[in-house]
Parts: sequence; structure tokens; C-alpha cells
Amino acid sequence: MTTTTEKLQKVLARAGLGSRREMETAISAGRIKVNGKLATLGDRIEMRDKVTFDDRPVTLRGADETPRRVIMYNKPEGELCTRKDPEGRRTVFERLPRLKGERWIAIGRLDINTSGLLLFTTDGELANKLMHPSTEVEREYAVRVMGEVRREQVVAMVEGVMLDDGPARFSDVQEFGGEGINTWFHVVILEGRNREVRRLWESQGLTVSRLKRVRYGNIFLDKRAKAGEWTELTQDEVDDLSTLAGLASRKVPELTPDEKNRWSRDKNKRRPVQAMRKPKSTRKP
Repeated sequence: MTTTTEKLQKVLARAGLGSRREMETAISAGRIKVNGKLATLGDRIEMRDKVTFDDRPVTLRGADETPRRVIMYNKPEGELCTRKDPEGRRTVFERLPRLKGERWIAIGRLDINTSGLLLFTTDGELANKLMHPSTEVEREYAVRVMGEVRREQVVAMVEGVMLDDGPARFSDVQEFGGEGINTWFHVVILEGRNREVRRLWESQGLTVSRLKRVRYGNIFLDKRAKAGEWTELTQDEVDDLSTLAGLASRKVPELTPDEKNRWSRDKNKRRPVQAMRKPKSTRKP
């Protein structure tokens, strides 16, 4: 009888503890133990092994047992894509619905000055597949550019330019008009490197004044989530993402009554950014 083993970081990601990269970092930092011994990168485990994360037991799940939930979040400018910030700045995770025994894993990131579509899932394998460069998932951005944009500059960015971390290119560029020195474009990239869209425009001597992600794969940012709000994706949308990632479809679990109440309270507490107003002044004239 053959025994099936899997990479430790893959199993930990599937348990909803973070992305594979985050789990590799945790293993290297000595935070993971397998059967009482410190784990090392490259370890493979079986489902019967005893695993702890920071000395807390981890519930291991087989591939078919992992809940696959996905939410769409409309990130406003000024929020960080990190769980905690030493400077106390607002993070995207502060606005997400709370989970028990699981964690939201970000599918990609946006920098602090970029707004728009972020996807989060409870399935680490789905997140890893959708972020991996080999999957070539399209990311579409609305970009407002300062200055006159010439045709040869657009051609150069489509054909490819050399950045400090390697070649980069847009797979599509469409002009959407504008006023004065500001022109709106929609661009598509197939990778998620740090500030890649901004750096491509900067390579042509142009400055991006606004940047918003409007699509990730087949999921478009829509009116279901205003700035600072989230919404859970439908079964059909999650199935489409699964297909894009090359994974078998899996039923999205229904929310328990406790989860429904908790998520509803979370939504009510997390008002959209546009609705936030400055408190009225108490100073007398």
C-alpha cells in the first residue's frame, strides 16, 4: 500500500493559515513542528501527522475537504495589503468578515496608493494557482496618466520594456479619453509584480496619477461592493475561478446561522468609505 505525502507548505496553505509563500516563511522561521520536531523546507507529510503552528495544533484537511469561499473587496487608496502594520495604518484585513478556524488569503496585492478589486479566499491552493506566473491570469487596470501619450510609447509598452527586475509588457492597452493633461487608459498585465503598471508607464517618462484594478481573471469589480466594502462571490463565479486555476469545482459552503449573524454585523460596522464623514465641530463661533 502506497502512502500519499504532500509538501508541508501546500497542506498548511490549504488549511487556511496563509499563502504557500507565507507558510514557507513560517517554516524557515521555526514556527512549524511536525510530530514534535521543527519542520524544514522540503518536508512532506501525511494527513495522519501531527502539525503545530506556534505550538497550536493545526487541523489538516484533504484537498476535497477544504472550504472554498471567495470574497470580492473594493480597496480604497490608503489601505495596506498586510495583516498588521507597525505604524498602525489601516489594513484591508480589518474590513473583512471574521472567520473561525480559517483565515482569508489575499489573491495578489495592491500597493497603498492603488484602489480597486482584491480577491480573498479560504483555499490556499486556489490562491497559489491564481497568483502563480505560469497561470497567466489577466489583471485589468484603469489608469489615469499625466502628460501627452504618444503612439510609439504605447507600442513600446505592448512589445515589452526592460525593468530593473526583468522584461515586462502590457498584453492590451485601450484609451478611454480624459480632460486636459490627464488621459484614462485600460491596461492588462499577466503578472503581479510590485508596482509593475506604474513602472511600465514611468519607463516612458509618464506619471500615473490614479490607478484602480477593475478585473482579476474573469471577475469584474461591480456595484455589489462600494469602496471599503466586500461581497461574497457566487457559486458560478467561484467555479469560473477554479477552472481558470485548473482545479476541480467545489461547492461553496453555506453560511451557518452564527456566520450569517456575524458577517451581517461585520458589514454594518464596516461602512463604505464614501459614507464616512468628518465629525461636526463642537467649537462655538
